[in-house]
Amino acid sequence: MQTTWAYISNYFVYSAMAVFTFSFIAHAFETAFAVRTPENADSTAGNLLVKTLDYKRTEKTARIATALMILGFVLLLAGVVARGISAKHVPWGNMYEFSITGALAFTGAYLIALRKHDLRWLGLFVSISVLLTLGTAVTLLYRDSSPLVPALKSPWLVIHVIAAIVSGGVFLLANVVAGAYLYLERVEESGARPAWLQRVPSLEVLDQLSYRLVAFVFPLWTFSVIAGAIWAEAAWGRYWGWDPKETWAFITWVAYAAYLHARVTVGWRGRRAAWLCIFAGSTFLFNYVYVNVWGTGKHTYSGL
Repeated sequence: MQTTWAYISNYFVYSAMAVFTFSFIAHAFETAFAVRTPENADSTAGNLLVKTLDYKRTEKTARIATALMILGFVLLLAGVVARGISAKHVPWGNMYEFSITGALAFTGAYLIALRKHDLRWLGLFVSISVLLTLGTAVTLLYRDSSPLVPALKSPWLVIHVIAAIVSGGVFLLANVVAGAYLYLERVEESGARPAWLQRVPSLEVLDQLSYRLVAFVFPLWTFSVIAGAIWAEAAWGRYWGWDPKETWAFITWVAYAAYLHARVTVGWRGRRAAWLCIFAGSTFLFNYVYVNVWGTGKHTYSGL
């Protein structure tokens, strides 16, 4: 039965990858075919054709792309749940399980934000990011379902790790928005936006959205760090030992605290705030990738 659920989980994850691929193609089609040249544009005498976007032409494709994103989320959720049933514990015991759950949290953060903000332009970036995460998980990080090591057998596994996963998903979304801000600012400095960027919100909106995402999830990340310390005391008899993973989790907390402090008290906006947000996010990714794979310490039970 355990092996059967493991296969079911794999099928759901592979199916989710296929659906996310179709979602990416649909988002790309939507953007590409929304660009049009007005019929009365004059191309004589060396005049450049003025291209615009008409999303009414691709509205059906956009709805399909979003529907596929939702379907991919549901399939991936089923894959994560089936993995947990197979392993007989919450599926966060190694890098593979953390990666597929992190991709789920990232997609969920995007879909929730999509209900309140016009973020469909982010669909391309979200779908490709999820595909890269899942592709890495199934090809390089996959491990068979196995019992938890003694240090992980604690209720704090659920409390600490789910807070870290949700925080990571929202942080990554904030970083994508900050990256879009920096790219768009550079484009606007060199001239008018190209047609395919017309739908992206203004720089001010991107700046505020990135800040709100970080401000929303920072308390949860703070709780995750504290919960990890409490769990460490229960498992190893000390709250803090400057283990590489603990150290980089704290560095991430300091970096995002500095970002929020710079915005609220110093008044940082725009480019400086975006770069600081991306720097903070890079510390999280460094902890997730480098420390988990090549680091040493008490967190080397990741299965790699």
